[in-house]
Amino acid sequence: MLDTPIDRYHDAVAEDRRERHIAEILGDDASPTEAGESAEREPRPRRRRLALCLALLVATIGAWWLLGSKPAATAAPPVPVVTAALPLQQEITEWDEFVGRFQASRSVEVRPQVSGAITRIHFTDGQFVRQGAPLFTIDSRSYRAALAEAQAEVARADSALALSRDNLARAQRLITDDAIAETEIDRLRAEVRNNAATLAAAKARVSARSLEVGFTTVRAPISGQISDRRIDAGNLVSGGGGSAATLLTTINAVDPVYFEFTGSEALFLKARREGLDKGTPVEIRLQDETDYRWQGTLDFTDNGLDSQSGTIRARAVVRNGEGFLAPGLFGRMRLATGGTRQALLVPDTAVTTDQTRKLLLVVGKDGTVATRAVELGPLVGQLRVIEQGLKPSDRVIIKGTQMAMPGQKVRAQDGRIAASAPARETAREAPVAIPAASASLAS
Repeated sequence: MLDTPIDRYHDAVAEDRRERHIAEILGDDASPTEAGESAEREPRPRRRRLALCLALLVATIGAWWLLGSKPAATAAPPVPVVTAALPLQQEITEWDEFVGRFQASRSVEVRPQVSGAITRIHFTDGQFVRQGAPLFTIDSRSYRAALAEAQAEVARADSALALSRDNLARAQRLITDDAIAETEIDRLRAEVRNNAATLAAAKARVSARSLEVGFTTVRAPISGQISDRRIDAGNLVSGGGGSAATLLTTINAVDPVYFEFTGSEALFLKARREGLDKGTPVEIRLQDETDYRWQGTLDFTDNGLDSQSGTIRARAVVRNGEGFLAPGLFGRMRLATGGTRQALLVPDTAVTTDQTRKLLLVVGKDGTVATRAVELGPLVGQLRVIEQGLKPSDRVIIKGTQMAMPGQKVRAQDGRIAASAPARETAREAPVAIPAASASLAS
């Protein structure tokens, strides 16, 4: 390339700029001429930006050296706090539970024995009536007339009998004088017997007519609670007995009442082998009750099992002096079949589930959590009976199970398991034949 004056000028300018840039970095002072030329060629804001960039670079390097060179320390998680207690050791009574319904010990359909018009009603619907109390009155005029006619027949038959007896007595006095034949005596004797029979028949008709007059007042056949009347006064009713007679009302005996239930074949055999028979005490509670307040005794067991369901029907009798229990009420009955035994109990909320296994979390002496696979028994209030898998010395976690993991260290606080009242249960299903085993604390 040719070395022209123009090329030399550009090289000089470039060399001059490099020298000024080096002088600014090194902090050397420039000559007035050079400073004037630099002011003309290089503006002041550019120098300020360059100094700011250098300051930011130095600050970034210092911050990295102070903060980034050492990693921050990580805080350790706190130790979970749980409550642990020894299982409750208590004697329990094992029960077999059944469901059933109350039935009236006696139930009677009130029907008239004579026909006629109802003239009066003597009770209020739903009241308690005593045996023999009048309930309905039927028009008795026709029956009283029939009774009077039968009484007149009695009087006529009695008169005829008296006459025949007098004739026989006079004839017998004539036998000694041979003034009467033996055949006449026999006829008079037969007439006396015939008139006596006629009198007896007339008296029987009087008794029948008297009964019909008595049947015009319909009385309570048993003591109990009466239903509503099915017939109002003024209606004609049909008598004669049986289902053809008009139904007037029904009466249920409410003291005592029956509790009817069904049991499985296994429980039937168990009860037989343990000697549970008629007179065995039972306890019953209603649907809205938490305790078994109704006491009764076994009264009847059927003579055979149902071949289709494999169950047997049984019955208990319960006193109901206040008349509170009504036929048709649903109830749960328990029958003591296993006696009393010592058992370990823990809160039911402490039991966890792992697929098909039931587990309890326990705390060791060093605070390490471990699991115990257990076999559950019946529920006693809020406590669960543990049949197998737990020792009396195991400290069971009863609070904070959601924060404890097997193999984890925890800080266990001392707790205590206390017996509580039975939990409230609601019965919503219809009576079934399969009982559920249960238990209660022995008194």
